[in-house]
Amino acid sequence: MPAIAPTVRARELGEELRRAREAAGFLASDLADMLDWSPSKISRMESGRRGVSVIDVAIYLTTCGVVGKELDRLLDLAAEQDDGYWLRPHGEQLPEQLRSLVVQENQATTITDFELARIPGLLQTEDYARALLTEVGMVPKNGIEPRVNARLARQSLLRRYNPPHAKFLIHENAARLMVGGRDVMQRQVRHLMTMAARPRCSVRVIPALVGPHAGLNGPFRLLEFTEHNPAVYLENQTSSLFLEKPQDIVTYRKVLGKLTDVALDEGQSLLWLAELASEYDDSEDGPDDGEPRGPDLA
Repeated sequence: MPAIAPTVRARELGEELRRAREAAGFLASDLADMLDWSPSKISRMESGRRGVSVIDVAIYLTTCGVVGKELDRLLDLAAEQDDGYWLRPHGEQLPEQLRSLVVQENQATTITDFELARIPGLLQTEDYARALLTEVGMVPKNGIEPRVNARLARQSLLRRYNPPHAKFLIHENAARLMVGGRDVMQRQVRHLMTMAARPRCSVRVIPALVGPHAGLNGPFRLLEFTEHNPAVYLENQTSSLFLEKPQDIVTYRKVLGKLTDVALDEGQSLLWLAELASEYDDSEDGPDDGEPRGPDLA
């Protein structure tokens, strides 16, 4: 019988178990001996390839010294059902909000990100991220810097050895939305150009002149893995959702195909970004409350 591919939820639970074991200073073989379990059981639990009971998870975690709210959180994670849709509520604390995405991004071999109205988080400069969070006004002041720092930390996966293939489809409106003023936008656009030149990183612009397009329902991210099934990540103001059902993946691949068809190619996108950066640059001496004319896409 073929092995059942681990779900996003199961992989995150496995990562949490491994982290708890290492924090306790145990080798996998040590923990297996202490619990009178086979080493292969520990391995399957930590890889997400074994359907684990809440009781086994509780035994594992308490042996590793996990108690209190953290224990409750992980037991809740273990108790959730795998039905192809995994909803992650956004709590007030940043680690809860981003942990699931960070785990999956760092396991992915390919990340395809479509953004409609803002620069993708993995490509944002520090000033842009800070200005965006501040100007939107939905995050408390004391929560802005932790979120900026977390966003910058996520970007390290694009600079690591053997990074994932990262493909970004960015609508023209995202590059034109004035966030933080012309100086911030000029540096942000030039950063997009720098990232586009990195190995395994593609940045393509979707011109506004294409009109209605397949991505009008909103931004999303397709995460692909070597050993696991792909997942689509969606996010709104209060929660995040991982889609894993095959029919959902097929639908979002179709959306990406149609978006790719209307996007500028990589070379054209680089030239477009260079012209836009120049427009922001040329406008530096003027008032900081308007938008540059921008490149002509006609």
